[in-house]
Amino acid sequence: PVDLNGCEVDLAVGCTYKYLNGGPGSPAFLYVKRDLQDRLITPIWGWFAAQSPFAFDLNFNPATDISRFRVGTPAMLSMKAIEPAIDLHLSAGIDRLREKSVQQSEYLIFLAEQWLLPLGFSLGSPHDPEMRGSHVSLRHSEGYRINRALIESPPPAIRVIPDFREPDNIRLGIAPMYTTYIEIHQALSRIRTVVDKKIYETYSAQRSGVT
Repeated sequence: PVDLNGCEVDLAVGCTYKYLNGGPGSPAFLYVKRDLQDRLITPIWGWFAAQSPFAFDLNFNPATDISRFRVGTPAMLSMKAIEPAIDLHLSAGIDRLREKSVQQSEYLIFLAEQWLLPLGFSLGSPHDPEMRGSHVSLRHSEGYRINRALIESPPPAIRVIPDFREPDNIRLGIAPMYTTYIEIHQALSRIRTVVDKKIYETYSAQRSGVT
């Protein structure tokens, strides 16, 4: 978690797509330091950004708070979907979620060092948990094909869905709200099998869109 007020941040943007489980099309969010909210000018004027949005005034008078950055009508279905996710995160507590995230990423790294480093992997993320979030990147010269094998292997193989990032990063994301330690163990075990048995060699290295 980032303490924006404590860090004296002026502006920040973020999304609800990943850790808040909003999914595709989920809303983004904007943070503006309070003493800047009535001074910054946005080039896009939105109906809800006016001081009196229902006055339908021909002259635009922006709100003096964060409302002035509302540049359009919210996507209501996306907003509705994110509401229970935010409620769940507030109920669980961000500090508890962060604690579990650190513990699980440490466990993932422990397994990677035991099982995967001997197979040509290296750690692409910092060892220090204070220097990383809830992603862990594993690097391998055949990272792209390994990534494809994890995603595309047919049943009954366990399916693991990481992201691939150039040039050789397999990025594993931990959502501490619901990711289990067993799932982390299964995922790392599957990666070991894919590489040890060279299953990835049956997949093309030709890049084809986002993985």
